[in-house]
Amino acid sequence: MILLIVCLVLGFLLLVKGADFFVEGASDIARKLGIPSIIIGLTIVALGTSLPELAVSMTAALKGSNDIALGNVTGSNLMNLLVVVGLAAVIQPVPVKRSILRRDYVMSLLMALIMLGGAVDIFWNPDGAGITGLDGAVLLCVTAGYMYHLIKVSVRDRTAEKFGITRPLPVSILFCLGGSIAIIGGGRLVVNSATDLAYGIGMSETLVGLTIVAIGTSLPELVTSVVAARKGESEIALGNVLGSNILNIGFILGASGVIHPIAVKWENVYDMLILIALTAVFFIPLWKQERVSRAVGMAMLGCYAGYMVYIIVR
Repeated sequence: MILLIVCLVLGFLLLVKGADFFVEGASDIARKLGIPSIIIGLTIVALGTSLPELAVSMTAALKGSNDIALGNVTGSNLMNLLVVVGLAAVIQPVPVKRSILRRDYVMSLLMALIMLGGAVDIFWNPDGAGITGLDGAVLLCVTAGYMYHLIKVSVRDRTAEKFGITRPLPVSILFCLGGSIAIIGGGRLVVNSATDLAYGIGMSETLVGLTIVAIGTSLPELVTSVVAARKGESEIALGNVLGSNILNIGFILGASGVIHPIAVKWENVYDMLILIALTAVFFIPLWKQERVSRAVGMAMLGCYAGYMVYIIVR
């Protein structure tokens, strides 16, 4: 049991540091190639902080640990929305542009609805229910369209910038390769040790995926957003979370479904409904106030605490 816990912690450390190195290396390469910094933030950084979820979910899907694969995505999105944004807002209220709410926040809600749409065949076909290859392909296509739109708008609206690189190009490439290897290895460690722990102490894979694995793979988003909030750049917190939540469902769950069908249980559907409901509910104060206030941040943290109690009791 102690060895499994050590492996789990080591896996999380590899995921977090691997994502950190990947983002640094990829950002440097992008700047060297003259890619605008805004595009780097919307694509590379969002993808980099979602790589732990990608590694864990795809490894879990290939192993047949469907509850971890699906629970990781749903649990990570709930933690990103409620804990990462909530904690950042408690530290420093997060300003929100309505254009971001209209485009990115609504897109994150739409992706959750598409995910639910791929899972609801459990109502009439319990034996064959799941996120199929077709569902995964739809998610990937929608995500590709969204990313294309982001890049097109960013290129059109960008201002002249000076691009540089903070380290030699070979070192940046090494950062990318090393980060990718650490992410893959960390993902395997997390899935294997978390699955064995679940069986060892009588926990279900669903609970492990929604709690231990989801929290661990959300650490990059949490660290990035909290640091940004402490530096007074709290608007980065919401953008980072929205980008990651969209990629978690569209790219990560989509790719996992294409590689291997993911079975869906009633509990998974309930968690998707909770994610959709909370995303919709918190849209209202954000739209009215054009910021995430400390009070709303505390409410988000309270909702996550209540959700944790619910899934543990369940």
